[in-house]
Amino acid sequence: MPAVVAEAVDAAGSGKNGMGARRVSEWMRAGASPAAESNAAPALSRAELKQVAIVSGKGGTGKTSIAASFAALATEKVLADCDVDAANLHLLLHPEVRQRQEFHGAKVAFRDASACRACGECERRCRFAAITREKVDVHACQGCGLCVLACPNHALALETVACGEFFLSDSRYGPMAHARLYPGGESSGRLVTEVRRHAEVMAMGANLRLILIDGPPGIGCSATAALVDVDLAVVVTEPTPAAQHDMLRLLLLLKHFGIPAAVILNKADLDDANRQSILQMCEAMGATVIAQVPFDDAVTRAIAAGRPLIEVDEGPAARAIQDAWAATCQLLECATI
Repeated sequence: MPAVVAEAVDAAGSGKNGMGARRVSEWMRAGASPAAESNAAPALSRAELKQVAIVSGKGGTGKTSIAASFAALATEKVLADCDVDAANLHLLLHPEVRQRQEFHGAKVAFRDASACRACGECERRCRFAAITREKVDVHACQGCGLCVLACPNHALALETVACGEFFLSDSRYGPMAHARLYPGGESSGRLVTEVRRHAEVMAMGANLRLILIDGPPGIGCSATAALVDVDLAVVVTEPTPAAQHDMLRLLLLLKHFGIPAAVILNKADLDDANRQSILQMCEAMGATVIAQVPFDDAVTRAIAAGRPLIEVDEGPAARAIQDAWAATCQLLECATI
């Protein structure tokens, strides 16, 4: 294991970061929320936290692999996997779940069979083909409530349903908040917000100043929820036309919200023409390119081993990611993190 990585991992169990991580672990083993430890004010205020979101315009750019290596390099941090539709950071960090809670978000229509007269008014009104005289398709129902209003017999009502679950966990890299949206589940943005809220509570209570967020790809609701109020967005892209197109959309979103953007160009040596085009786009958009990570077979080996790359290799990709983390710290003005 590279020396810089060994030092970072050791800090998860000792020193200042270890004290904070142990406090969070004790709360979770006791079955209590960090927020409920006492009535005392948290050690840190929310304004004192630094939050970095690792995001991408499209899936498959290597975002989570880089987020896992950042987790191994950083100290004094809480981790948040906000890619709730396809969460996979746990495959590399192997957290031990201490608390699990069901997440209730979306509302769907439920029928009181004793009051229903099978008049069909609900079926006629529904634009989503989610309800018939016989049944309600909870996966198709959008929770708009029109059927509830249209039913002359008051046989329908909207009820909140479980659409995912979130977890508070320990890992050798620090405390971790993460979640899983059920297949077909709604309210992914609200679930992301819940993950971030718990991560902030853990960070403030345990005096851990940094939150590393593995965000969803794209520019949808869940991606926006992962980006709200972050101090820096690290955009991971690759030299393909699709990645460049989606990166531009993400950079425009970040510019709209006034969020500073840094870019990591992954697999940078696969297509020089697209690489140059992306570098020019980043310059035009005012986004700092903090690393160009070369293609490296060691990445695949690290994923197969279920480990962050920088723990298992010291090759060109690992060195580029270490440089990217150093540049991220400089952009955050937190070189000691």
